[in-house]
Amino acid sequence: MKAVLLLMVLIFSQTVAANEMSDLEKTMKNIGLAYKQSVEATQLKEFNGAIDEFIGLIEQSKKAKFYKEAEKSVQGLDKVLVQAQLAKKVANEQGLEAAKKPLKAIDNLRKKYHKLHEPPGFFELLFGK
Repeated sequence: MKAVLLLMVLIFSQTVAANEMSDLEKTMKNIGLAYKQSVEATQLKEFNGAIDEFIGLIEQSKKAKFYKEAEKSVQGLDKVLVQAQLAKKVANEQGLEAAKKPLKAIDNLRKKYHKLHEPPGFFELLFGK
């Protein structure tokens, strides 16, 4: 009986962890889409809508439970947030062309921190690290 109960708790906890990663993964995909839309924007209004969506999703992501190295993940998101806010400010003051430098910095940060968000494998979920 204890073994069955233990097994059920283990399965439930792994399902919860998988669902949390799924939500974060979905948010990250939406962040990628908003980023792409901001990079491809040809009008300031279009850019502002996309970058505002991007900023909102980054803020939402910071509240997620990260599977590993949560502190580094949040630091990375904070750095991305600073660059996104800078891109918006520069675009509104100097035009879309000037916003490309902070947008490029966002892409570089994505490459650096993305590996921290890789979902755990089956055996990691089952047995831990």
